[in-house]
Amino acid sequence: MNTLEVSLTTFNGEMMDYWEILTRQLSLVTKEEQEKFKNAKIAVIGCGGIGGQTIEMLARMGVGELVLVDEDSFDVSNLNRQTFATSDDIGQSKSDVAARKVKSINPNVKVTNFNERVDAANIEKIIDESNIVVDALDNIITRVITTRLAKEKSIPFIHGAIHGTLGQVTVFLSNTISYEEMFNLPSAGKDLSEKVIEDLNKLTSGVPPVIGPTPNLVGCLEAMEAFKIITGIGKVTVAPKILTFDLLDFSSFSVDEI
Repeated sequence: MNTLEVSLTTFNGEMMDYWEILTRQLSLVTKEEQEKFKNAKIAVIGCGGIGGQTIEMLARMGVGELVLVDEDSFDVSNLNRQTFATSDDIGQSKSDVAARKVKSINPNVKVTNFNERVDAANIEKIIDESNIVVDALDNIITRVITTRLAKEKSIPFIHGAIHGTLGQVTVFLSNTISYEEMFNLPSAGKDLSEKVIEDLNKLTSGVPPVIGPTPNLVGCLEAMEAFKIITGIGKVTVAPKILTFDLLDFSSFSVDEI
């Protein structure tokens, strides 16, 4: 675990003021609403395609604290979509790079990052005291582990997923249908035995196709859902409603109920 405290980063010799960064945003929210976001702690599980964009938007919108988690390092194949990846970052830890770039975007954000795989043993320390957990994951079993604890702790779980040009976003709350129930997963209502985990792993096969705009749009949408939940503005996309789209067909953008 690494923690980057609020720094005294300056621009042209002057402090980079939190409220000055948000000048253009404050015509859309009150100072009291923005203060709620300034005091919020959000955990983003995954710092790749979806996660990188979510993290960047949350930092630019003025979140107070971020917890970033990813066990992987950047490789060349990430350059087509993962906005924190550059040729200079190849081989570097995704969560380390994300933490550094958050501080360069908005030095007022406190950042803690974990370079480890999420599992049942560490998930509690990772999301502890978070106001929101954002799903930027690429596998079902980790989603199940994370969303179960989030529901138990009454922490909103913002789900996002992609495949090719397809994307989806929804929000699970403590009093809504669960992620496992909504998507009819074989683990719903069961302990995570070896057999159940095996059944879940069968649902993910191979490396899915992806083009840059898809995960980045999902990341932006997840960041906005987090902003709405914390500030209380706007209408949150709460499960079983789900926002879906296909970037090859703009008429496909819709909010449906499963």
